[in-house]
Amino acid sequence: MSAHSDAMFASAALDRCPLMPTYAAPTVQFVRGEGSWLFDVAGKRYLDLLSGLAVTSLGHAHPEVAAVIAEQASTLLHVSNLFGNEHQGPLASTIDELLGGGGQVFFSNSGAEANECAIKLARKHAGASMGRFNVVCAYGSFHGRTLATLHATGQPTKWEAFQPLPEGFRHAAWCDLVDLERQLDDTVAAVLLEVVQGEGGVNVATTEYFTEVRRLCDERSILLMVDEVQTGLGRTGEWFAFQHVLDGARPDVVTLAKALGNGTPIGACWARADVAAAFEPGDHGSTYGGQPLAAAAARSVLSVMQRENVPERARVAGMVISERVIALPHVRDVRGLGLLLAVELDTEALGRDARAINAELLDLGVVANAITPTAIRLAPSLLISEGEIDHAITILAEVLT
Repeated sequence: MSAHSDAMFASAALDRCPLMPTYAAPTVQFVRGEGSWLFDVAGKRYLDLLSGLAVTSLGHAHPEVAAVIAEQASTLLHVSNLFGNEHQGPLASTIDELLGGGGQVFFSNSGAEANECAIKLARKHAGASMGRFNVVCAYGSFHGRTLATLHATGQPTKWEAFQPLPEGFRHAAWCDLVDLERQLDDTVAAVLLEVVQGEGGVNVATTEYFTEVRRLCDERSILLMVDEVQTGLGRTGEWFAFQHVLDGARPDVVTLAKALGNGTPIGACWARADVAAAFEPGDHGSTYGGQPLAAAAARSVLSVMQRENVPERARVAGMVISERVIALPHVRDVRGLGLLLAVELDTEALGRDARAINAELLDLGVVANAITPTAIRLAPSLLISEGEIDHAITILAEVLT
């Protein structure tokens, strides 16, 4: 039996783990969650400062969302998108309202699928058959692991094993307007960017950069598409990260997932109605996209988020955490927005890298993520309490002292 087999409780009769080796062997297996806390098979409690990679933004097993899921599961689990269900329309309307109105929504199962939809929509809208099909992205970005979104992802080391990748993607240096403008010829259909590169190291774009990208796209009739899969729905201290950098303007296409279902798999691609009109029946689809269980859960999630004013909670909690963490030993910087933060460490002085620090945190009951060799990512529940922040700082101080 391998370490992976043991960690996944595989049968001793197997000579292999039943799961494909796409992840390293886990060191912990969680069996229960409650709010900001997780519990492993031995009953040990962990403070979750990662939220399943910014997914459980309302915490684990939120009682209101859990009750909706349970009721829907015993009412209607699935119908195909050849028919309607009672949740899709109201959910799409709420998303459209949060984004300023005047748009339409396609539902998917994940952020990668939401980005696939955006890429296809950009090609159809621009006229790919007439040679306008390229999408310009940024180095350091992350947009998914399907073949198309993998090539959109600006991390060449992730491409090598899967060549040849689909054509139609270009990459510019992060936050470099000159390099991006150089890519914008007559074959470009869209620019796809994150405001905060989450998987790329929690790198925050500037207002000046995004304002100029919006101007360039307007001048050249190119769609500006913003990937809000990790940053959307309050995480950064605004409903959407682009609201920090576009000063009243907005993108033409926005993709969402992660926090939308609070753990229930659902993604969404929103576009201005005139852009969305490029799609016709049969152009795109998803068997499970917007199915009743996921859509009911997402409606409940957005209802709680609006009632709790999660953008404001994230803004305040993020300021508190940043101010307290920067005062800890061997912390060089804290970057990010709201409750999507990276703690940059003096790993040379500490004598160990971020991965080792993260392992120590886990051993002491705190879940975080080594996002680069020198930085730890924090993305706790948007409902994290003052007492939980105190606990987090105490453990971080212990590890960094």
